Amino acid sequence: MFILHWDTPLVKANNRTVSFILLISILLSFLCVFLFLGCPVDKTCKVRQTSFGIFFSIALSSLLAKSIMVCIAFKATKPDSSWRKLLEVRVSYYVVVICSFIQMLICVTWLSVSPPYQEFDHHSYPGKIIIQCNEGSDIWFYSMLGYLGFLAAVSFVLAFMVRTLPDSFNEAKYITFSMLVFCSVWISMIPAYLSTRGKNMVAVEIFAILSSSAGILACIFFPKCYILIMKPELNSRNQLVKK
Repeated sequence: MFILHWDTPLVKANNRTVSFILLISILLSFLCVFLFLGCPVDKTCKVRQTSFGIFFSIALSSLLAKSIMVCIAFKATKPDSSWRKLLEVRVSYYVVVICSFIQMLICVTWLSVSPPYQEFDHHSYPGKIIIQCNEGSDIWFYSMLGYLGFLAAVSFVLAFMVRTLPDSFNEAKYITFSMLVFCSVWISMIPAYLSTRGKNMVAVEIFAILSSSAGILACIFFPKCYILIMKPELNSRNQLVKK
C-alpha cells in the first residue's frame, strides 16, 4: 500500500524511507517468533534472543528518528534557523544506524563472552527433564532488554512532548500510543517471565513479542491506511496546506 502511494503527501510527510525500515523490522520481529518454537538447541538458543533484540532495536530506533525529525522540523520553521542544517544531513538515518549498532554490539559481546546454550532442567518438575535455553550471562541478557527499554522510554518522552504540534500528518501522538503499548506489555511480561519455567516461559516471551509488534504496527500504520483507503481526499497537498 505504501509503495502504491509512494509519492503522496501522507507517505512523504512521515519520512517514507524510515517508515519502510520500521515496517521491515516489525515483519522480522513477527518472524523471529518461529525461532522460539520446537526443541531448543545451541544454535537456536544463540540466535533467538539476539535476533529479536536487534529487530526491536531497529524498530524503536526508527520511531525515535521520527520523533526527533518532528522536533527538528518545527524548530527549523524560523528564518535563518540553524536547525535547517540538520534537515539536510539526514539525521534520521544516523539515529537508526547508531542506535541499532549499539544493540548489535551488545549482542555480539554477549555471544562472545557467555552465549546462551541448551540446558536440561531436572529440578523444576520432579520426574521430568525440561529442555530449555540458558541465557548464559544474565547481565548481558538484561542489558539487551534494558537498552530496548531505554530506547522506548526516550521515544515515548520525546513523542509525548511534540504530540500537540500543529501538523496534518504529525504522527507523534501515534508514536506515544505505540510506546505506551510497548512499555505496558514488557513491564507486565518481566514478572511473568521470571515466575515461569520451561515452555510456559517461552510462551510468555512469544506473547510479548507478538503483542508489542502488533501494537506498534496498529498504532503507527493503521491510521495511515485508513486515510489511504477510506479518506483519500485528505491525502492531498491542498489539505496539508489548509491544515
